[in-house]
Amino acid sequence: MTLKYKTLCSVAALGALFLLSGPVAAGDGASPMPRKVLLAGLAAEGASPDALYTARWVLDSSDNRGLPFVIVDKKDARVYVFEAGGHLRGATAALLGLAPGDQSVPGIGMRNVADILPFERTTPAGRFLSQPGRNLAGEAVIWVNYSEGLAIHRVRPGNSQEQRLQRLASSTPGDNRISLGCVVVPVAFYENVVTPLLGNSYSVVYVLPETRPVHALFGAYQVGSSLP
Repeated sequence: MTLKYKTLCSVAALGALFLLSGPVAAGDGASPMPRKVLLAGLAAEGASPDALYTARWVLDSSDNRGLPFVIVDKKDARVYVFEAGGHLRGATAALLGLAPGDQSVPGIGMRNVADILPFERTTPAGRFLSQPGRNLAGEAVIWVNYSEGLAIHRVRPGNSQEQRLQRLASSTPGDNRISLGCVVVPVAFYENVVTPLLGNSYSVVYVLPETRPVHALFGAYQVGSSLP
């Protein structure tokens, strides 16, 4: 059987099993964090203005609906994982889709890997309700968008592992554009941050655009440069 893009990108074919649970009630960490504290913590991680804007907008609007949330900053190739109330649980470099762009090619999730051209390997921007699950190999992943073959998963062992680890360790985001479209994070980060917070229920993932202003996708108000 020919391997499909969804399998390699950690999204199973239609017969794969989801590990799902219903929306969780807001619990510890769900009380909104003061914006000054939130933004100061992000700034300490070197977060971009776009990531700072999005984090503040999420809490101002309660758009995450009491769920943990993730900000994927494609321009900086960084991932930020938050508890429901805005506490930053962790941040890391990430590998992203090879090609720039904010849209997925229709039907790409079911295409053969060999048929996906380099310019089609994008990480789509947007707001996604994510769910934990497993691929056909039994690997635990976080589905971000099932139909588009988009998931958060750890660096996998294999011939390409060393090269990918080197890319994650580099100080420049340009060489982090290598995946078929998925968001790939270090193993330790996945096991210590992603799994405990996102691995048991729904969460919200915000993938920042790279071809248009972030406020055109998430909210409409402007955020000042100073902390509130």
